[in-house]
Amino acid sequence: MIGALRHRLRRAYEHHLARTIERTPDHIAVIQDGNRRYAKEQGAETTDGHRAGADTTEALLTWCDQFDIEELTLYAFSTENFERPPAERAAIFDLIAEKLREFADADRVHEEGVRIRAIGDRERLPERVRDAIAYAERRTAGYDQFTLNVALAYGGRDTLLSAAQDIAHTAAEGELDPADIDVETIEEYLYEEPLQDVDLIIRTGGDHRTSNFLPWHANGNEAAVYFCTPYWPAFSRVDFLRGLRTYQHREESWRQTRAKRAVALLRALGDVELQRARRVLSRHGDTLQSDGEHTHTPEQLSELEETTGD
Repeated sequence: MIGALRHRLRRAYEHHLARTIERTPDHIAVIQDGNRRYAKEQGAETTDGHRAGADTTEALLTWCDQFDIEELTLYAFSTENFERPPAERAAIFDLIAEKLREFADADRVHEEGVRIRAIGDRERLPERVRDAIAYAERRTAGYDQFTLNVALAYGGRDTLLSAAQDIAHTAAEGELDPADIDVETIEEYLYEEPLQDVDLIIRTGGDHRTSNFLPWHANGNEAAVYFCTPYWPAFSRVDFLRGLRTYQHREESWRQTRAKRAVALLRALGDVELQRARRVLSRHGDTLQSDGEHTHTPEQLSELEETTGD
């Protein structure tokens, strides 16, 4: 009786959370932490924890589809994970290879247009994992509705260092002018194909750190971060919704900051600049109201800043 009531209350809370989500990220990155600790608390083998985590990953794909998320990156195996005992590494690699092939053959993947990609130093991975990666990428290469990136043998610093070395080598060969190196150049060298900037990082398991994960695309974009205590196998749709809410609150705070800055700029302008700024804003339509001040869209604010020379 108590269990049924608790389930009904949780479902009601879940529906309430879902109704509050009005703005969602395009790209979510997840650090799936806690599989081993989950298994230990359950009195199960470590491999059972990893398999339970794989079930959560499948559920996460459904939740992303429900909220029109465009890209998901999973931190499946870091460079630091190579320090784990050989038997555990072998079991993880077996599971990764199995799941990659299973996902690549799943009807839902093909029906929903999911593209699977691997990022990281795949040469460090066993042959069976590399073969599974090649199979999954080949089977889903033509899709573009949703992108699933699986980070394997991945380390953010290693990736940045490798890109820097490749750029330096290209420049030394005379094929690239150092003066032409910009953000786009670095992104071209980071991965074979570009990733979207990360909007939200979710980490389970209770640790409050991002562990060298996608530093260029997440930190550079000032991604929102949601740390939660459940181990990855116990991560629920409620936890996912709380993560989306964290992103939404961050976006609202960012927009308010931009709006206040715009107001300060307007007040600091002289008559001529003020008239020019007003013309810029009028071309974009009506303004919005927030906290009693006039605020504007990101497009309005960007053009306003260009007009004021800030």
